[in-house]
Formats: sequence, structure tokens, C-alpha cells
Amino acid sequence: MTYKDAGVNIDSANTAVSRIKKYAKQTYDSNVLSNVGSFGGLYQFDQENVLVSSTDGVGTKLKIAFMTNKHYTIGQDLVNHCVNDILVMGAKPLFFLDYIGCGKVYPEVIEGIVKGLSIACKENNCSLIGGEIAEMPGLYKEKEYDLASFIVGKVKRKEMIDGSNVGKGDIVIGLSSNGLHTNGYSLAIKVLLEHAKLKLEDRPKGLGCTLKDELMKVHMGYLKPVSEVLTKFKVKAMAHITGGGLVENIPRILSNGMSVELDKKNWKVNAIFSLIQKLGHISDEEMYRVFNMGIGFVIIVNENDVSGILKILSKYSFKSQIIGKAVDGNKKVILNN
Repeated sequence: MTYKDAGVNIDSANTAVSRIKKYAKQTYDSNVLSNVGSFGGLYQFDQENVLVSSTDGVGTKLKIAFMTNKHYTIGQDLVNHCVNDILVMGAKPLFFLDYIGCGKVYPEVIEGIVKGLSIACKENNCSLIGGEIAEMPGLYKEKEYDLASFIVGKVKRKEMIDGSNVGKGDIVIGLSSNGLHTNGYSLAIKVLLEHAKLKLEDRPKGLGCTLKDELMKVHMGYLKPVSEVLTKFKVKAMAHITGGGLVENIPRILSNGMSVELDKKNWKVNAIFSLIQKLGHISDEEMYRVFNMGIGFVIIVNENDVSGILKILSKYSFKSQIIGKAVDGNKKVILNN
């Protein structure tokens, strides 16, 4: 089974992005510092500071929220996802806005969503300054909604991280994820609930919890640990491992002439991914292109700084480890068994 079988075509999405780049670039002025496809949009605010913005959603993880009638964790997912995206450039969040489109407004559901947004915004020192609720009967089913967001952060121009200094032999450190985060849910639902006929209350072997609890785990936020690293060490590049997995997200922050080699044996793949792969008969290639496969965030640093960085990260609840190194190449990820 593939992501395309579940209705998601990554190649089509990539083609769409390549086709719209020219239209976006026609609007740029001299203050725009980034290209379409970056983790965040960069805009020179003044001589010292750069605004970093991003927009995103939580995809079909919403379906699990609908099934469980649990909505506040979705809000947390969304904030953490967006904060991680702008963190890639070294930015810290300033403010956040949300958009909720629904078939019918249920006040208790809206309250749950925004409660989750508030929880995560407070955790990330980010102000939730506005949003929109759009009730559109006939467009959305009555008890369903879509959720999107917009975040703006700030970084000093001289401290901005863009991957341009990554060199051969630099080390790739992987910060572990706690599960799917907010990506690959269309395929996960297709395999687990539709193909394998599992129930959300089932406890598949190896998970240690119900399928519902596994699929609703909150997308991890990496702002605090990474910020601590940034205060003490020079980080050359970072990547948030979202849709497209390690294979498509790391190349987004590599300069021409550089690739990375990753050793799969160096980190533990979460049990949920092994379950999906087994039940869906999915190839390794497809798994690593769809899911984060146990790594939620990547930092690329000089070899001499690795031990100090790992010491800092060891204080946090997730595991961090060396997962590979930078090599000569053409912006590719080479996965070694």
C-alpha cells in the first residue's frame, strides 16, 4: 500500500509548488529573504531583525478528533507544528492566528480547539492574537471542521540559520518523535482502520496503549531544548521532519553540493510505524517518504560540538542521537541499513 493509494500524491503536491513559485516571486520586494518551499517565509523587518512566518494545518489527524470527540489536543498539535517550522531558521514565535472552517458551529467544540491552541501558545511564549470561525453548511459535514493557522516569529539577521555553512563531515543529530505527530494520517487511517479493521480502543501488541491514545499523541514541540542549544553552540542547519519524512525535509535546508547519509540502525523506530508497515505491506522507501519514522527534528553541527549538544539534550524527555553525517552530493538523503 502507498500514500497515493490513500489519496495523497506527494509528487503532485511538489509539482504544484514548483508551478506556483513564479507567481509568488512576482510579488517579492527587496525585504524578502526566502524562497517558496522553505520552512518559513523570511522578511527583513529592520536592519537587525527578520520576521519568520509560516502557515499550516493538521491534515487528516482531524478525523481521529472527530471519531473520539477530543478536540483540544488538535490545537496543541497545530501550534507545536508551526513553532517547530519557524524554529528551523532560528526564530522564536511572537504571535499566532487560527482559522476554523466548519459545517455547523458547536461552541463546546470551538472552545476545545482554542483551549488547545492557548495551552501550546503559553508553553511556547506565543500570543494568540486572533482568528476566524467560518460556518459553511453544505461545504463541510455538520460535525466536521478544518483547522489552519498562521504564525509569525523573529530572529536577528546575524543569527539566522540557513544551512549554507554545512560542510562535509558535519554531524546530523536526530531528536526523537513520540509517534506520527501530524503527518501520514491518511495512510495510517487507510491501513489501520479500513484495511486491518482495527478499532480505536484496541491495544495492538507493542504499542503499550490504545490505538486512540497513540494516534492522538500531541505533536512534540522542540523550541525549549533547541533554544538552549542555540545559546551555547553554533548550529549550521535544522529541519522539522513533517510531510515527506526525512527524505524530503532535510534536502530543503541543504545547499548545492551537499547531501546527508543516515544510518537507520542509529535510532529506534516507534512501534506505530512498524505496525503500519506490517499491516499495510509498505516498502521501506515509502515509509521513509511519508512518516517521520521516529525522528521529529534534525540538527546539523560541527563534529567538535556534538558531545556538548547531546549533553544538553539529554535533560529532556525525548531521546537524541547521532543519526548521520553530511557528505558531498546533490541535496539527497542516503539511507543506510
